[in-house]
Amino acid sequence: MTTSTTSESSAAAPLLDLRALVVAVRRRRRLWCSLALLGLLAGVAVAVLLPPPPSAVTKVLVAHAEDQPNDMGTLIRTDVAVLGTTRIADKALRSLKSSEAPEDFLRDYRGIGLTNNLLQIDVAGSSDEDAVARAKALADAFVEDHVRRMRETAAAEAKALLDQRDRMRDELAEVNKEIGVRSPETESDPRESAGVETLFARRAELNSRIADFDQRAAEARTGTPKVVAGTQIVDAPRAVRHSLPKAAATDAAIGLVLGLVLGLALAAVHTVVADRPVLRRDIAANLGASVIAELPHRSGGLWRRRRTRVARERLTTSLARTVRDAAEPVSLLELGCARATSVIALDVAGALAAEGPLVVVDGLPGPQLAGRRPKPGDPTVVSGERAAALSDQERRLGVGSVAPGTAWTDLQYLGTRTVLVVRAGHGSAAWLHTVARQLADQRVSVIGVVLIDPDPWDRTDGTLWDGLHTALRGHHERPARENAPGRARTERPSWTRVPDIDQEAR
Repeated sequence: MTTSTTSESSAAAPLLDLRALVVAVRRRRRLWCSLALLGLLAGVAVAVLLPPPPSAVTKVLVAHAEDQPNDMGTLIRTDVAVLGTTRIADKALRSLKSSEAPEDFLRDYRGIGLTNNLLQIDVAGSSDEDAVARAKALADAFVEDHVRRMRETAAAEAKALLDQRDRMRDELAEVNKEIGVRSPETESDPRESAGVETLFARRAELNSRIADFDQRAAEARTGTPKVVAGTQIVDAPRAVRHSLPKAAATDAAIGLVLGLVLGLALAAVHTVVADRPVLRRDIAANLGASVIAELPHRSGGLWRRRRTRVARERLTTSLARTVRDAAEPVSLLELGCARATSVIALDVAGALAAEGPLVVVDGLPGPQLAGRRPKPGDPTVVSGERAAALSDQERRLGVGSVAPGTAWTDLQYLGTRTVLVVRAGHGSAAWLHTVARQLADQRVSVIGVVLIDPDPWDRTDGTLWDGLHTALRGHHERPARENAPGRARTERPSWTRVPDIDQEAR
């Protein structure tokens, strides 16, 4: 039954828990806020230290012989492409009497098609005067090239039409000659009469086509002046004024958005890759023990300090009761919160000081307890090396760590029953599994988990209702060992389990 329940739970677990992802990303707000601020400062720095070069702008009205109302901008895109050729750049540089290479000049300007017939030219220069001169030279070069191409196209079209007209005239002369050869006497012959009628019809057709070619050639020549007159500079070249505050605000906004997006992406990727549980539900499931209390990492404002003080007092009272009623030594084992654990241990020891002397055994790797200056009324703190000199009648409270590098075999000498003090989001899921497995191997029972720095918006349940089936640690009582420090030998039946909830109900 337990196996099927576990399999069903594993199958129902989502591949990516969005709630845990959102909480973990929100907890890493320092990262993405810092990157957003860095992007904002970088945008301001770019606007101040790298101002845009002096530039000028001009607009050219471009007329086309093939203009159509339904044109989708094909002609103006062609004009933009023609503007970006070395031929236009070379003409402009010649008018400026500049020795700059056309290929280099192409990188200093660009064309934008605003409408089907309006072209905008943006040019950069070494100064405002130079940019204006370059813009005028480019506009003049483009207008001249466009007019020349339109004239050449019209001339070529007119010449083709006139050549076709001349061929028609030669054919008409031959038809007239053939008609003149026919004698009036042949008109009585029906066959000859039909041939003459065909020649007259052919002559009429040729006359009509010749007139049509003349008209089309005239129209082709007439259309060129319209194109020439319509293509002109409608907005004289002028220098573009750059506002530093506006540029700084724009670049800062862009940098802020890019930095924020990058920070959120990095936080999300790190959350998925690191796999550090932050919800009380996941921490309890990975450790195999329920969350019995929570403490914020920072006090914050006055209201939060009051709530933190009340929560700390409640936790101290609960842990003091647990240490007082336990038949075996109790320890506090930290993961990512050594300072908070040492403060909790001193509070518990202070609460039990009125009932008799209590020694705090410091097994932490740092100087949080043993290296501090004792104050009047503080409990006695000894290091782990001196714990062996304590008598069995002395009550003790062990404080240790389950961080990477822990000597697991020493934890049972700190206490055979323990409360894990874990900082949310500090250990990975794999390490939490390692902690639970190592404590079970050392036969150290886990009473519960005190969660440090929980997410304030976490609404998940940190209680393991089926904990008795998934892990025996923390759900049973053992007799004190013969050589267990701090307790005399007592006779108890081994492996006496606390009845399950269902059993109590029955």
